[in-house]
Amino acid sequence: MTDRATESRFALLADGSTVEIRQAAPDDAGDVRQMHEQLSPANSYFRFFSFSPQAPKREAERLCRPLGADHGALLARLDGQLIGVASYEPTDRPGVAEVAFAVADEMHGRGVATLLLEHLVSLARQRHLIAFAAETLPENMAMLRVFADAGLQVKRKFADGVIELTMPLPGHDVHQLDNYLDAVAGRASRADIASLRALLRPSSIAVVGAGRQRGSVGREILHNIVAGGYAGTIFPVNPRGGFVEGLTCLTSPDELPEGLDVAIIAVPAEDVATVAEQCGNRGVHALAVISAGLGDSGADLLSICRRYGMRLVGPNCYGIAVPALALNASFAASTPLAGDAGLVVQSGGIGLALLEHLSRLGIGISSFVSVGDKYDVSSNDLLTWWEQDEQTSLAILYLESFGNPRGFARTARRVGRKLPVLTVIGGRSAAGQRAAESHTAAGTPLATQEALFGQAGIVATHSLGELVEAAAFLASQPLPAGRRIAIVSNAGGAGALAADACVESGLTVVTLRDGTRELLSRLLPSRSAVSGPVDTTGAVQPDAFRACLEHVAADDGVDAVLAIGVRTAVADLTEAIRTAAVVKPMAAALLDRSAAVGMLSAAVRDGAPRAAEWPRRVPVYGYPESAARALAHAVSYREFRDAPPGEVPELADVDSVAARDLVSRFLARQPGGGWLPAGQAADMLAGYQITVRADRQASAEDGDVELLVELVQEPVFGPLVVFGIRGLADVPGDRSARLAPLTDADADAMIADVPAAPGLLGESRSVAAARLLMRVSRLADDLPEVAELDLNPVIARADGVYPSAVRVRLAPTVPRDPFLRQLR
Repeated sequence: MTDRATESRFALLADGSTVEIRQAAPDDAGDVRQMHEQLSPANSYFRFFSFSPQAPKREAERLCRPLGADHGALLARLDGQLIGVASYEPTDRPGVAEVAFAVADEMHGRGVATLLLEHLVSLARQRHLIAFAAETLPENMAMLRVFADAGLQVKRKFADGVIELTMPLPGHDVHQLDNYLDAVAGRASRADIASLRALLRPSSIAVVGAGRQRGSVGREILHNIVAGGYAGTIFPVNPRGGFVEGLTCLTSPDELPEGLDVAIIAVPAEDVATVAEQCGNRGVHALAVISAGLGDSGADLLSICRRYGMRLVGPNCYGIAVPALALNASFAASTPLAGDAGLVVQSGGIGLALLEHLSRLGIGISSFVSVGDKYDVSSNDLLTWWEQDEQTSLAILYLESFGNPRGFARTARRVGRKLPVLTVIGGRSAAGQRAAESHTAAGTPLATQEALFGQAGIVATHSLGELVEAAAFLASQPLPAGRRIAIVSNAGGAGALAADACVESGLTVVTLRDGTRELLSRLLPSRSAVSGPVDTTGAVQPDAFRACLEHVAADDGVDAVLAIGVRTAVADLTEAIRTAAVVKPMAAALLDRSAAVGMLSAAVRDGAPRAAEWPRRVPVYGYPESAARALAHAVSYREFRDAPPGEVPELADVDSVAARDLVSRFLARQPGGGWLPAGQAADMLAGYQITVRADRQASAEDGDVELLVELVQEPVFGPLVVFGIRGLADVPGDRSARLAPLTDADADAMIADVPAAPGLLGESRSVAAARLLMRVSRLADDLPEVAELDLNPVIARADGVYPSAVRVRLAPTVPRDPFLRQLR
């Protein structure tokens, strides 16, 4: 196992500034000594409990000594200047280390010590420490606040004029870990938002590479900015000077004013790094790099952005847009409508298409960012921004890669409790994977994407059209309270198709209650079907159809209404649908429309009752199948939002120490990894209370069910747990997968997601199978060296669930902390 503490990492302070954090080394001793010598007398006394002139020298020697597994020392630098140090040293208590901090006087109050503490916690957990200890003076309120606000449990003891603190490190105590991660996430969100303000609320912008002739990318972006009416200051940059779009061109980024918010870079790939350096020298806050094909110079670009603290969109992107500011710094063909949807995409072309659709539907855009190769700014950043911008009510993502999947999932789950997050799963086939990899050098397997999106509560669609359809409903209608759908149609065949589509989408087509049926019988033409689906016949008049919708929606057994209309010589039902006083969610399908999805502006007739939260628009689809899918996505999102979050079980009976020792001894003998002997594999599982019973064969008893449970370490996503019914595993839908760690809700959902499993297993064996999945998940989380684990078959019997065969492959790994506060 490799220790990652020696790597440089970059993270955001509370004000959005970028700092570098890395392990102290002997060469840093001079800077460390100087920083401590420059501390005020008060801060020096708080650190050393004395005024010894030798303390800075001794502290530098201690912190900058050669690396060792028993101690850690981290430095924070801002613009190359040392601004803070943090360290831990072993104590006489096993697993407990004493921590100490010092921050340059001028940097107090900017979150330096808190950020260093988080990185120390990550390092200590990697090295299997269990607690930090610290001593501080009662007057040192700043340091006491750092400990109190960190999210760690703090135990205090006052002795001899000193406050002694002990802080257990977050481990497998679920509530302790969640509290800590929530505190970290809150700080990360605030810092992220501060760093994005210049990008998404800019008051000044430059376009570097603004060509003099129309048709070039830079010139078209500049044209869109000017033509869109952006009120901020605009600086075109062209080496030949002159005038472009009525503005005077600067000849170089070196001429930019100090502190510009955003620079759009559209220059040849070989010039990007130079331009970025020039922008950094002028204090530009953020870059959006349109240029593609950077190759090896891409690393230089990111390094420059980190050194100067610039946030970076791209490279290989289509730009940004904030319509509320009349800012269209993209090369979209038309100006996006201002509105409610946040949009982040890796494929710029998909992004421009979605801009058109969302504008046409009247949903509009709060902010649009084409992240391209996603060197820095990512979907995590945008979700965090939209969560608090008080403008976005719908988030739409098109992603082909994930830099920090577990961090993304946690962010998406949190944001999804406030607003729906939608995506389309791209690269579902081998050909699609190749296409994704060809233009963003990224691709993610289908099963992994589905697991990630499902656990995060994301509305995941399988086509661009389905994404737009779902967005139309979620942007215009309240969420259905349940899965009970009433269908009302003036064409019996269309009603039948709609019913099939609803059932296939997991919805329930309701049979209306007696009172509702009696009302409809008096209202509708003879031969109308009034039980459900309701067939009004083609002879229905608009007023009767509208009243029918209102009566059906008032039925207590109905959660949402699906109205189907076909224009006839007798009536066009469009106005009836548009003006119906339906106070429950409603979607419509007008089968003679040319558009796949559109929007009707709701305009309730005079005298109709009005609800306080009346829908502004009614989504209208070209086909009942489209409407049913959109309704199903809305219902699933409502269920996610309302469901209590699951919990990762503590599993106090696990012996992870013995299992970790077994893994370490094997890898010491075989550094390259390999397959564990069967006996050792069984011993490792025994530490997790998973008993392998090789003598148990499924053929021995009637009624037994053969299952399979697999674990695969995905290189980026981490451990993926797979469940299936043996013998059915090649049938579509008969395997399910989730990313570890599994909550109890995840484990239950994995079993429910395999259609045959609940019926074959019954309640008691389903519970036992869920427990097995959660134990495998805990093993995966504890032992990242387990590259593959195959329990096949697992025999589900009346008395329990037992693996009868196990295969385990170990591989060396570099531990990563997916929740550590750091930039990509």
